[in-house]
Amino acid sequence: MYQQNMIIGIVGMGYVGLPLALRFAEVGFKVIGFDIDQSKVDAILAGQSYFKHLGDTAVLLGKKRGMIATSEFSKASEVDALIICVPTPLNKYREPDLSFVNGTIEALLPYLRKGQIISLESTTYPGTTDEELKPRIESKGLKVGEDIFLVFSPEREDPGNPNFCTQTIPKVVGGCTPNCLKAGVALYSTVIDKVVPVSSTKTAEMTKLLENIHRAVNIGLVNEMKIVADRMGIDIHEVIRAAATKPFGFVPYYPGPGLGGHCIPIDPFYLTWKAREYGVNTRFIELAGEVNRSMPEWIVEKISAALNDRERSIRGSNILILGIAYKKNVDDMRESPAVEIMELLNTKGAKIAYSDPWVPVFPRMREHYFDLSSIELTPESISKYDLILIATNHDAFDYRMIHQHANLVVDTRGVYLEAAKNIIKA
Repeated sequence: MYQQNMIIGIVGMGYVGLPLALRFAEVGFKVIGFDIDQSKVDAILAGQSYFKHLGDTAVLLGKKRGMIATSEFSKASEVDALIICVPTPLNKYREPDLSFVNGTIEALLPYLRKGQIISLESTTYPGTTDEELKPRIESKGLKVGEDIFLVFSPEREDPGNPNFCTQTIPKVVGGCTPNCLKAGVALYSTVIDKVVPVSSTKTAEMTKLLENIHRAVNIGLVNEMKIVADRMGIDIHEVIRAAATKPFGFVPYYPGPGLGGHCIPIDPFYLTWKAREYGVNTRFIELAGEVNRSMPEWIVEKISAALNDRERSIRGSNILILGIAYKKNVDDMRESPAVEIMELLNTKGAKIAYSDPWVPVFPRMREHYFDLSSIELTPESISKYDLILIATNHDAFDYRMIHQHANLVVDTRGVYLEAAKNIIKA
């Protein structure tokens, strides 16, 4: 059983690692957060949050409870458990990029010692823990299951969701050996209300992929249904609301301008890549991916048609994007379809601006950048744009005011229930 005098190390203090570190600190563990981004380390040491949905108070409280942060991996020798929460993106060929995971374990190897537990939380393909982490660890003379206890426990964070938090979201855990599983369950049971043990790390890895593929496929289906309904002059959001009244056999999914976030646009392709090793072609998953990736271009076509109906073109039009985070009420920009739409419109000659209370200044991203800041929404500022695109439906927006003063609105989120002359549903 894990005792509260143990030290917990969280590697990667992002959207997953920081809330987890705060939770361990909350129940009395000493926590060391590791990150190669010195700005995150400095913020934590100052008791400041770099995520708006968490707030400074939470980080300051974590600091008072003994949570610290460092970029020095040598301190990994001091901890009793290392939980790895680093990115697992795709490369330009849509293949898994495990450079962050492998680079992290390589950096930790000199400081590992007997008795430690290592948990990988980064979403990845089945086999990663056994095939990538285990051999590296055992190359240092540490036997997994005897000297080191290695598990995979997929993150299930949902930033901005007021109904669930780190403590209340059930935690799946799979171990390389029975002893590893026992250690992983004991560790997470100290901070999570319900821990769900599974038979292997591969099972745990596949569980996370199934969860996100389930969402990706169903969103792909409803996005395709949106296109069909649009051609038929039917409001797909009205259809979904009506279908959702069925008390069994139907789960509502909602269309949008495309998929965003670090999970759903990326994770399915970890499985499609690994499945090819076994001679399996995952046509269903890849088709859903094609539909979802085509949504930004479809939205731009709707914008073009809406402007053409008013004898205007995209070129030279002033277009305001409402919401550039990937989902409502968070500041998370990862894989945001709004950014892709902005780039498509910019390429076609539109004059782009945006408003997002969660993203006051457009951040420097790996592949995208606009030298823009969020504008304040007023009747005067709204009325000067030729078209307003609702890309992310933040609660903070005054949709009634927007409707009253906008020349033309393209609504990709089903914000407006009733038809109106200046509202185009997309």
